[in-house]
Amino acid sequence: MPLYSIARPTRFVTLFSSAFSLSTLRQGAYFVATESIGKTQLHLIMNIRSISRRFAILSSVALVTISSALGAGSPNQFIGHWALTIPGGGAGWLGVTENQGKLSANILWGGGSVVPVTKVAMNGDTLLLTRESRSGRRNAAEAVVTTETITAKREGDTLKLATVKSRPNQAEFEKADFTGKRTPPLPSKPDLSKLKFGEPIKLFNGHDLTGWKLTNLRAANGWVVKDGVLSNDPVQEQGKNYGNIRTEREFEDFNLTTDVMVPPRGNSGIYLRGIYEVQVGDTHGRPLDSHNMGAIYSRITPTEAAEKPAGEWQTLDITLVDRHATVILNGKKIIDNQPVLGCTGGALWSDPLRTGPIYLQGDHSGVSYRNLVLRPVVK
Repeated sequence: MPLYSIARPTRFVTLFSSAFSLSTLRQGAYFVATESIGKTQLHLIMNIRSISRRFAILSSVALVTISSALGAGSPNQFIGHWALTIPGGGAGWLGVTENQGKLSANILWGGGSVVPVTKVAMNGDTLLLTRESRSGRRNAAEAVVTTETITAKREGDTLKLATVKSRPNQAEFEKADFTGKRTPPLPSKPDLSKLKFGEPIKLFNGHDLTGWKLTNLRAANGWVVKDGVLSNDPVQEQGKNYGNIRTEREFEDFNLTTDVMVPPRGNSGIYLRGIYEVQVGDTHGRPLDSHNMGAIYSRITPTEAAEKPAGEWQTLDITLVDRHATVILNGKKIIDNQPVLGCTGGALWSDPLRTGPIYLQGDHSGVSYRNLVLRPVVK
């Protein structure tokens, strides 16, 4: 490094990571500063007044740059899981994620499955969700596309949403407002070996429907008790809707065991806490799917097919703790302590923290249950 002559008294300052202090410099002094950047030597000779001015400017720029970078890197305020109360009071769910700056979402609307949203975008502080559906015509060219636009504004941990539908050459229709609430983060996976259970509760006494009631009192009741078996026989008639039944008691975390038998093409379900459906159906021989026997409907797929053919008694052993589900079907563990992100189709409500009943689906087909026993988790 060449030597520089110093015209006035100096003090040397070393630049560390481009940050330096002026406290050791005297007013009006000149100095030589050296910094090694890779293999390059940086040599500066500046007047202190110039340094002061430049330092002030650089500090301001740095603060603005850091603030902008932090703002740009902050997560979108809508990312997470939201429990929805959809128009009409039904249960729904919304999950918003971001990957490499691109938003995506899945939604549950009342019944059915959790499905992806067609398009997700932001307009200022408003979340825009677009859903598209086509009519069931075989000819795709003749299918009519219905577009639903959902807008959401966030106020703390709540959402205020609005929905409207449209079709080509038609006026907008089915406008409605509804609400959502952010779901608290999932607890960590519970240690099932440390659970303590209370005394077993027989949910079904084997004689009558004591302790049970319809979820919808206006629905027809197809449930009957015979020879210690609780059966549903919904004779399908035009304009007649059969109901689901639920326990009068409500529970939080528990283990539930039961025997179940489904007829050919049978379809039922056991709802845990009134919001998470364990699928009960004739799915023997089908490929693994989140709609098969023992699945958490449309959310968690069994790890193996353990169901028996229709018409045979099957055993279910189900544990729900801290919003994590374990399902043992016919002695095989097919769901192992997996998190349940939100309610499933047909839920009584969407709040995952609320206690709820066991409810049995009876609006689809015939099904039979026996030996329904629940052991509450003691906390």
